[in-house]
Amino acid sequence: MNEQSTIQRLINELSKLPGIGRKTAERLAFYLLKESDNVGRGLAEAILEVKQKVKFCSVCGNLTEGDPCGICCDPRRNRKIVCVVEEPKDIWAFEKLRTYNGVYHVLMGVISPLDGVGPEKLRIKELLKRIEASETEEIIIATDPNVEGDATALYLSKLIKPLDISVTRIASGLPVGGDLEYADSVTLSKALSGRRPL
Repeated sequence: MNEQSTIQRLINELSKLPGIGRKTAERLAFYLLKESDNVGRGLAEAILEVKQKVKFCSVCGNLTEGDPCGICCDPRRNRKIVCVVEEPKDIWAFEKLRTYNGVYHVLMGVISPLDGVGPEKLRIKELLKRIEASETEEIIIATDPNVEGDATALYLSKLIKPLDISVTRIASGLPVGGDLEYADSVTLSKALSGRRPL
């Protein structure tokens, strides 16, 4: 393999990352080439380490090195309130607020028939088992405010309401079609405090 194809492979791999276009991938590749070997080695080692050590929490689905995760193990958390999110990255958005003290449940996606994702492909059965095995009083549905997120929230609400548990949805302080991970702290905090029954 010659130098050009080696550099091209690095650019191709970097451009596969979300939010990284061709130009940015080229800038990153040439940055890594001009920096010391320690920079590239440190990045490669960090990627390998996270892929080897990080797994999903068997209780909530969060990313963790230990199982169960730190949130599920924390005795100060209110286990009567469960915030249901789409992906582990959404937990990070809520945790930055430092105002929510309940626990979480990660669905690992949303219902999206066009993408071939039905309810059976999500962690909905696990959520229902958690509810039945605990003293859950409220389920906060914090899916993204878009068509798929709303459809998933409505589906969950119909399943959970007969269990005599309060089901709320975060307020739409978030822009329609927006993603939780990009919301600022004030907007996300208002959306959480302004949640409404479903």
